[in-house]
Formats: sequence, C-alpha cells, structure tokens
Amino acid sequence: MAHEEAIVRELAGKFPFLEGKITVKRERRIFAEASADRFMEVITYLAGPMVFTHLCTMTGLDEGDNLAFVYHLARMDGTMVNLKTTVPKSNPVIKTVTHLFPGGVLYEREVVDVLGVRVEGLPPGKRYPLPDNWPAGQYPLRKDWKPEMLDAAQFAKGEMKNG
Repeated sequence: MAHEEAIVRELAGKFPFLEGKITVKRERRIFAEASADRFMEVITYLAGPMVFTHLCTMTGLDEGDNLAFVYHLARMDGTMVNLKTTVPKSNPVIKTVTHLFPGGVLYEREVVDVLGVRVEGLPPGKRYPLPDNWPAGQYPLRKDWKPEMLDAAQFAKGEMKNG
C-alpha cells in the first residue's frame, strides 16, 4: 500500500491540519476529514494536482447536532478518496463543488431536498429528488423527521395525495 501512503503523505504535507485525519482503510481506499472552512482548498487540490477528477457520489448524513457530507472522489487508476466535512445542523451551509465537478449538481440538489442544507453557489434549477409540491422545511432524511409530520402538515390539508 505504498501508493496509498504516498497520497496520505502528500495530503498531510500540503495540509498539515489533516495530520491524523487521513486513514487508509484498504487498498485504493483513503478517507480524510476536513473542517468546513478548509474543505474547499482540500477538494480543489484533490481535483487539480492530485487528479481525482471524478465525483462518484456524495453522501449526506445526519449525525445528531451536525450534518456530514462525504464526497467520494476517484481517479483513473481506481484510487478513491472519501473526503468528509461536517456542519452544524443549526446552520447547515456548504459550498458547491460544481465548478470542479459539474455532475455534482444532482448530488447537491439531493442533500438540499432531503437534509435541508444550503449549498452556496449552487446554480438555480429544479428540486431533486422530492416532488415540486413537497412542503418546505420537511427533510425526510433527518433523524428527527417522522412521516407523521408530513401527514399532519399536508395530508390533513389535502395538499398532497397518497400514491
């Protein structure tokens, strides 16, 4: 795993604040965590000089008081870096990565819809994946959300139909 260790050394050398926050889980799988205020410089370096040119997907997680986002990046040799950042649920704001990965627009729209994060710089467009008439403020992948909240808020008013 010398290849993975070289990537870890390069990242830790370029970004000393990542020291101890980068691990190799197995061959070609590296995990790193950057604070929200330093995230953009790390992902920009990964996408540029380190040639992680493909955003495979983005995972959003409700961790209680925080929302976390994992960006799964790959390069042509099959190596993946999973870069995680966390923001407080009380002020869930992240910056768009669509200038680096244009295809990330759908992943970002998804976390807006289902977790209620605000993505600064996200180009305007239709919501995804929830229907257009889904009520504002209802985020179905947050741990504190219950289907009854939707039922009470919308079904009783006849604003949404089952099926």
